[in-house]
Amino acid sequence: MYKNIYLKKGKESSLERFHPWIFSGAIHHMDDDIAEGDFVRVISASGDFIAVGHYQIGSIAVRVLSFHDITIDDEFWEKRLASALTMRQSIGIADNPHNNTYRLVHGEGDNLPGLVIDCYGETAVMQAHSVGMHVCRKEICKALVKVMQHRVKNVYYKSETTLPFKADLGQENGFIYGQTDDNIAVENGLKFHVDWLRGQKTGFFVDQRENRALLEHYAKGKSVLNMFCYTGGFSVYAMRGGAKMVHSVDSSAKAIELTNENIELNFPGDTRHEAYCDDAFKYLDEHDDQYDLIILDPPAFAKHRSALHNALKGYTRLNVKGLQRIKHGGILFTFSCSQAVTKENFRNAVFTAAVQSGRKVRILHQLHQPADHPINIYHPEGEYLKGLVLYVE
Repeated sequence: MYKNIYLKKGKESSLERFHPWIFSGAIHHMDDDIAEGDFVRVISASGDFIAVGHYQIGSIAVRVLSFHDITIDDEFWEKRLASALTMRQSIGIADNPHNNTYRLVHGEGDNLPGLVIDCYGETAVMQAHSVGMHVCRKEICKALVKVMQHRVKNVYYKSETTLPFKADLGQENGFIYGQTDDNIAVENGLKFHVDWLRGQKTGFFVDQRENRALLEHYAKGKSVLNMFCYTGGFSVYAMRGGAKMVHSVDSSAKAIELTNENIELNFPGDTRHEAYCDDAFKYLDEHDDQYDLIILDPPAFAKHRSALHNALKGYTRLNVKGLQRIKHGGILFTFSCSQAVTKENFRNAVFTAAVQSGRKVRILHQLHQPADHPINIYHPEGEYLKGLVLYVE
């Protein structure tokens, strides 16, 4: 039987609404010898069972795995992963002959808080964001291979930078099932090298798939600038969409290398594309009125709420630059992937940028994360990706 954590009086209300987090300030006391990553039972002040989950030192003290008093065993992992797969099949993203790149597990969105699994062809990349999921990685891997059957032949564990550094787990990335050098995945019929060894996140930004497809629709005959290009996803789609010129910019030399590899993989010898290793603000300052389609997809400016004020100033400043430098009648795709920044926060930052730029601006689309990154209705914090498509006069 798992050890217990007891809540202060009145602190069970969010759990009664099935929110999957218990904050440290809600805890009255705990049983002795509970280690970080252990399974724990959560008990209300009146002595009633509420939930079972992983304990972790920090602000979020418990991540809930079930609101039923169960044992977390092989059957539990298999059922949750099977549920995740069934949902991806129902929306047509799994077992799709034109697309073998998708998110199988999206943390709280799939009732597995602290766990992310992305599929790239026959390789699944698993990432733990909690000590508890790290401790359970072998059991999860076993269940994953069983549930996915022929779909997954390799599992790469990539949690070196996502686990709490204070936990001192000595974690190293590497294959925990199978092994492969084949890192080419297919998204909507386009091929991409996925750098799960050294790349950001699980090696590719799976969450922009549908937004990249929308950009392709607008690219024909356009001169395109893809800022913060990373591996060049938007650039590749723009090329297929018939752009007359595509420039990719990133401050990382490795990102530029990957972008060029992905362009060559899909459009060998095509001279419409050029990539530049440069700072975004510096590049925008030096290139005025050259592009009629610009993508601003920066890394998260605010990983925590304490950084929100500065993040919003950063988004405003960046969008002012983009709006000032886009051609008359241009289209701007602008994004925030900061969970701490709400849709309203981001829209207000872009509104402020529009005012400062002095341009006429209309919203064409309001963008978000795709369906394989589902939002648990009881956990609105799971809505992290925000985007706007703007028509700029």
